Amino acid sequence: MILNYDVIVIGGGHAGCEAATAAANMGARTCLVTMDMNKIGQMSCNPAVGGIAKGQIVREIDALGGQMGLVTDKTAIQFRMLNRSKGPAVWSPRAQCDREKFIWEWRTVLDQTENLDIWQDQAEELLVESVESPTQQRKQVVGVKTIWGAELRAKSVVITAGTFLNGLMHIGRTKVPGGRIAEPAVLRFTESIARHGIRYDRMKTGTPVRIDRRSVHFEDMEVQPGENDYHQFSYFGPHRALKQLPCWTCNTTPETHEVLRSGLADSPLYNGQIQSTGPRYCPSIETKLVTFPDKNQHPLFLEPEGTDTNEMYLNGFSSSMPMEIQLEALRKIPALRDVRVYRPGYAIEYDYFDPTQLKHTLESKAIEGLFFAGQVNGTTGYEEAGGQGTVAGINAALHCGGETTFTMRRDESYIGVLIDDLVTKGVDEPYRMFTSRAEYRILLRQDDADERLTEKSYEMGLARRDRYDWWMEKKKNIQRIIDFCNQTAVKPAQINSFLEAVGTAPLHGSAKISDLVARPQVNFQNLSEQLPQLKEVLDASPNRKDEIAEGAEIRIKYKGYIERERVFAGKMHKLENIKIKGKFDYMSINDLSTECRQKLERIQPETLAQASRIPGVSPSDINVLLVLLRK
Repeated sequence: MILNYDVIVIGGGHAGCEAATAAANMGARTCLVTMDMNKIGQMSCNPAVGGIAKGQIVREIDALGGQMGLVTDKTAIQFRMLNRSKGPAVWSPRAQCDREKFIWEWRTVLDQTENLDIWQDQAEELLVESVESPTQQRKQVVGVKTIWGAELRAKSVVITAGTFLNGLMHIGRTKVPGGRIAEPAVLRFTESIARHGIRYDRMKTGTPVRIDRRSVHFEDMEVQPGENDYHQFSYFGPHRALKQLPCWTCNTTPETHEVLRSGLADSPLYNGQIQSTGPRYCPSIETKLVTFPDKNQHPLFLEPEGTDTNEMYLNGFSSSMPMEIQLEALRKIPALRDVRVYRPGYAIEYDYFDPTQLKHTLESKAIEGLFFAGQVNGTTGYEEAGGQGTVAGINAALHCGGETTFTMRRDESYIGVLIDDLVTKGVDEPYRMFTSRAEYRILLRQDDADERLTEKSYEMGLARRDRYDWWMEKKKNIQRIIDFCNQTAVKPAQINSFLEAVGTAPLHGSAKISDLVARPQVNFQNLSEQLPQLKEVLDASPNRKDEIAEGAEIRIKYKGYIERERVFAGKMHKLENIKIKGKFDYMSINDLSTECRQKLERIQPETLAQASRIPGVSPSDINVLLVLLRK
């Protein structure tokens, strides 16, 4: 049987769902292939979305017209804005979600998306044809074959297979093939891709034990409540639709560590059973003991899996130790002395493809029309996967019509930073996004994702009219508040007692409201209590007035920093505009270092700016290329 589409997406995880909806919403006839329609958007590890820098990615997906923010808001059971003690450049939203409701909300979104079919099956073989041209022979993807014998044909194929490609799970010395607990691995598909010259390797990740809340002594834990202010991920989603639940914290004990050390000989990470690299910033509990032997305790976070279940997730206790060791170690923690578990933690090894083989569109350099997104590119995290899926889905749809491709610069989005890091630097461990990876953090705040991306997405055809209209309304009201603050002056008699009370210098003459807001001790909330005219202006916004006021205040307070960073970004744009791909035989340029020549030859960067970000390419190497370009 042959089925024909424009775009085929392989895998119904976070990357696949975003890729499929993006392509379909742009008008491409799309088919999402998944092994289990009842586990679409499964949160394989922590049932949470967002976090440091990850929350910014979700805001960007939402601004582009993607779905993760909407699905998260509808299923959130706890919301927090992280990094509040720091500047707004690194404020990061995070939500704990109801795992089952998250799946079914995604299923509802997919079922209601026009141009999108779901096909429950498993991909087994990538279909590629050679295309002759006057100058070269090219390879073009034409579809996939499945294990049940279906042949799905399309102009674009997006691979978002997560951890399923030759997946192998580990608990102690026991190994079981699988892509996720109780789900089969995908065999032979990696090899059908690799035979076309695409390199792949292995990585490892893991997940913690799941605990029965009825066995927990919460009186021995510290409660961690959520926040109930106006923040959320999407401007269109419901606000705290579900019952909000607390999380809980405790620590491991020296006795816990003693039990875990006794089982290291049977740990797959230390007995030679697992050779692949795991995520540096989400280590297993046994890795923490080995890496930090002087630590007597490590923090743990007990987080609910949903409103209708007793299942809880023990964040910080990822492990692949033998089952009996995991359970005995847990019972050495006072709050878990009587603990019962639903299943132990486990590790999983899987195939990924070297992302330096991709263009910034996430299209393969070797096979036209073939796109990769998510963990198969060497990343970790739902948010990183969703961001890649959005970009891959957009470009897969554009490829079908031969239209201009879609990419984002490093000063436009964290997704742009993520993809640029992947395709220019590659990975030697699972890649996780942090605010420190972005050199333009002040421009990439969580509050201004719409400003950066919505108009561009609307012009491209993904963001819908209602989203565009809302941003235009928000934009107008932010500017209205800024204009008022820039144009309205206050006198010392009106404000000096307040300024002295908050610990800042009094005025000696009239000053604009914007000049007052720029002071660290002053904000719209405390200043509007002194100036009724300001409060009236802030309250005049018809929708989401708190978000609009926050956006205006940040733009006023950090105006100088924002403008300075835009100048820096503008200078880098000059290098971004200098195209170098195809202009050099790098191996013949003796003035370049050997490492530089090898890296440039392998990666083939599009621009001089991309070349400058490749590890091993020095500023002097860039100067050599500049001199050669002038010649």
